[in-house]
Formats: sequence, structure tokens, C-alpha cells
Amino acid sequence: MRGPTIYDVATAAGVATSTVSRAFSTPSRVGAATREHVLAVAEQLGYRPNPHARALLSDHHYTVAMVVSDITNPHYFELIRGAEMRAKASEYTLVLVNAEESAHIELEQIQRLLPSVDGFVLAASRLPDENLAHLAEQRPVVLVSRELPGLPCALLDHVDGCRQIVQHLDSLGHRHLVYLAGPRSSWMATTRWSALRTAAEDAGMRADRVGPFTPKVAQGGLAADAALGTGATAFVAHNDLLAIGVLQRLQQRSVGVPADVSVVGFDDIFAADLCTPRLTTLGGAHADVGRAAVEILLKAAVRGTAGGPPVRVVLPTELRLRESTGPVR
Repeated sequence: MRGPTIYDVATAAGVATSTVSRAFSTPSRVGAATREHVLAVAEQLGYRPNPHARALLSDHHYTVAMVVSDITNPHYFELIRGAEMRAKASEYTLVLVNAEESAHIELEQIQRLLPSVDGFVLAASRLPDENLAHLAEQRPVVLVSRELPGLPCALLDHVDGCRQIVQHLDSLGHRHLVYLAGPRSSWMATTRWSALRTAAEDAGMRADRVGPFTPKVAQGGLAADAALGTGATAFVAHNDLLAIGVLQRLQQRSVGVPADVSVVGFDDIFAADLCTPRLTTLGGAHADVGRAAVEILLKAAVRGTAGGPPVRVVLPTELRLRESTGPVR
């Protein structure tokens, strides 16, 4: 036996099928009394809206896509959790896409999803600016850990965070730091280097940069060897995974941490508190960033227009002090 349809509900409630559709998909476009009447009739008939039919009638798919640059990076765990919880609260489905640190794969996956989602949250996107601008003309887009004029974004305040790192190292007597850079296509890598260099200049410290490196543990050996060649006493790695690889390499080379050099990471992943020595790293409320990004996206998707200047949400960072940093010998 077939279940009740939207036409059955419309007939029983004495309203048009479009009114029934709006009562479920865009309730703000239906009077409160009418919506309550429609929902009551639907409940009596045992009607449950078909998500595919809803998409056809309302042009809303109740699905958003979140694209992350590398799903194997634990940094994204909390970001995804916050985004998924916010989507679920509005009865949206969150589709997760792994870009594998590849702009080509990222763009290919986005193009496949375009017809079936209401918008995109792009976390640490590696796409060129022109691709992002073109995508935003087709679907609402919110950037995470990246900024582009004209597009909304949600991110942690890494400029202030880098200042915290430099002030901490300065207080320990360090006069020379080196940044172990992330990928060339990473907006965040450029931002962190600029902020570290400015803060170091303000503190009268020397700042060097080596890299780029893929932000994975496996690249830590190359990064550590390059950093040791600079003579710096403090190594600031692009992320915690790279920093943990650096710690492993320094141990192999009998370089003491923090006796000989100090090491700092970014992201405060769970492993930062488990490695030896425990890693000093810049953290923040990543779940709140994911939640804010989806909040911005859903408002744009439901409204259907940009509706004014793009929203920019910047949340604070906090330097988590552990045993990988110490005074200069």
C-alpha cells in the first residue's frame, strides 16, 4: 500500500500543494495558522515529506557539502563535528569530501556535487581565487581557514596566535626562529609566515622560513634537517603533524627538545598531548568554527541571496604550553 502523498495532504487540508510544500520547506512563507493546520493534517494522515520531492518543489536539497583538504589530518575532526551538529539541527545532511591536498580533485568533486547540494563549506581550500569566485556565483560558499574578498568566512585569529607564539619564545630568550612552511597553495601558510615575521620584527628577533613541506608526520624529517641548518633555536611547524615528525627526527639526531631547540605547532590535535615531549601548540575552538561556517551557509541557502556584505567570523586562539618549548641553553 502506498503512503499518503503531498496531494492527499493538500486535499484533506483544503489548500494548494505548493502551500503544503512551503509549510515543510520554507515555513516563513506560510502563515502560522495555515502551517499548523497543514502539519496537523499531515500528522493525522501519517505523511512524511520525501526529500527528493521537496528538492524538486522548493529548489532546496537540504544537503550541504563540506570539503576538507586532507581528511586524515586530526585537525579536521572537531571542525567536522561542529559543522555536522549545526547542519543536523536544521535537518540538513552534511556531505563530507576529501580533497587529498589537490586543487584538481577538489574542483572535480565540487563540480560533481553542484546539482545536488545547497552550498559548500570549503576548509583550507587549495583552489585559485578565480575558481572560488566562479563557484560562489553558482552556489553559496563559505570559506574556513581562508579569506577572499567578497566571500564569507570563518576562521581562527592566527595573526594574534602567531604573536602569542613569538612572545612566548621571546620570554624564553630565543632570538632566532624558523618557520617550517606548509604547501605553496595554502593561504594559511602564507598568513602564518607573514604574522610570524611581523611579530618577530617587533620583538627584535630573526625569523627564517624553510619549505614548503606537506603537512604530514612523514615530512618532519626533511623539515627538521632543513631547520637545523638555519641555526635557529626555535622551530615553528606549519601544523602539529609536521611538528611531531620534527620531534621524531630530532630524537634520531640526538638533538634535545627543549634543551637544544624548542618546537611549536599549530592546531592542538589530540596527539599533541601524547607525543614526547608533549607539544606546545596554538589551539582554538575548531568545533565553533565549523558550526559558524554552516550557520552562515544555511542563512545564505535559505535566503537565496548574499544579502549584504559577506560575513566574517574570527574566533580567538590560545597557545597551549607544554614541554616542547623551554629557555635557550
